[in-house]
Amino acid sequence: MKIRLIIMNFLQFFVWGAWMMTLGHYGFVEKQWNGAEFGLVFSTMGFASLIMPTLFGIIADKWKANYVYSILHLLFGITMCFLPLIDAPIPFFWVLFVAMSFYMPTIGLNNSIGFGLLKNEGKDPTTYFPPIRVWGTIGFIAAMWITNVFTKEWGFGMSIKVSFIISAIFAFVLSLFSFFFLPVLDGKKEKSAQTKKTFAQKLGLEAFILFKQKKMALFFLFSLFLGGALQLTNAYGDSFLQDATVFPKGELINNFSTIILSISQISETLFILAIPFFMKRFGIKNVMLFSMIAWVLRFGLFGIAQNSIPGFIFIIASCIIYGMAFDFFNISGALFVEKNTDSKIQSSAQGVFMLMTNGVGAVIGNIVAGLVIAKWFEDPVTHVKDWQGIWFTFSAYALVIAILFVIFFKYKHVKEEVADFRH
Repeated sequence: MKIRLIIMNFLQFFVWGAWMMTLGHYGFVEKQWNGAEFGLVFSTMGFASLIMPTLFGIIADKWKANYVYSILHLLFGITMCFLPLIDAPIPFFWVLFVAMSFYMPTIGLNNSIGFGLLKNEGKDPTTYFPPIRVWGTIGFIAAMWITNVFTKEWGFGMSIKVSFIISAIFAFVLSLFSFFFLPVLDGKKEKSAQTKKTFAQKLGLEAFILFKQKKMALFFLFSLFLGGALQLTNAYGDSFLQDATVFPKGELINNFSTIILSISQISETLFILAIPFFMKRFGIKNVMLFSMIAWVLRFGLFGIAQNSIPGFIFIIASCIIYGMAFDFFNISGALFVEKNTDSKIQSSAQGVFMLMTNGVGAVIGNIVAGLVIAKWFEDPVTHVKDWQGIWFTFSAYALVIAILFVIFFKYKHVKEEVADFRH
């Protein structure tokens, strides 16, 4: 069972990593879209996160989760096959939106299937699932490396559109694997309990009552603001490193851009291991603040990076700091929600947290970032970008959020709350 769950997690994030990090270069260079057009295209993940995971979660609860999971990956793979055929940004947006509407629900289903199967074997998911989930990050990294080989001149020299086909092929593999090799979960007990829930409860709407509390309202507001920054380097990082006006073609940074960026994902796995220490030593609020400061550095280091040895070091440092920037807020935020909400609505409250960061925040962040780039940091004719201005603007935004967070968000560190904290 452990091996099957490892394969599932590996493929789950492989099909995402195959194309997401190179989408910026595909849009800006191969298709010559401007910042506003690409910002809209990259916002599809946020739009798809607004309601689709909840709706398909309800369907999975009423039917067999692994079959829903399998069908969603099949539909995702089919939709991805159409992307290489599209040139205009608006049709591309709609097709990618459909694809992400199929994909985003599978992230939650991947977790719930893993939890359910481990429980059926009498194993505690808190202990057994994290080492399995790490293979998802490994899958994401492996996909980035493979895409780098297929799309660089020193490799196969193919168009970046091949990344969509690679993703589709492995989505089909995962669909078949889920259908034939994952046991069907017995959902009778869960179904009988869920019939007592109202539709609003299933959608997680009852958790919105938390906005009446000043502390929770502020937390969700900062989650939204920081959510606007969470995907920016994933959207623009590879395009930056592949920009020949900054990093000449044929040289190290341009040639191995996607592999270099994969250091960010490797860093994630290492910082996850460090979270218990930071939680116990500094507390939830400070760990969230460390994340915001890390975002300032993540963007700022890209801003001062040039085609030189010190510039290369700055890029590597930015990739290393990404692990703290991304994981520290997501995990400390989830723990804050757990500690400050009633047990009856904890799952719904976690859903609101994800909605504010990966849904509303991501949508607003990507669209606004695209408009800002198009208006102030991009030549309207040649599409050449002022990358230093872009990264420093993002860094300044994160710094303002961090300062406001220190001033307005009040939360006292109680060591006992995180004394037994484990991922």
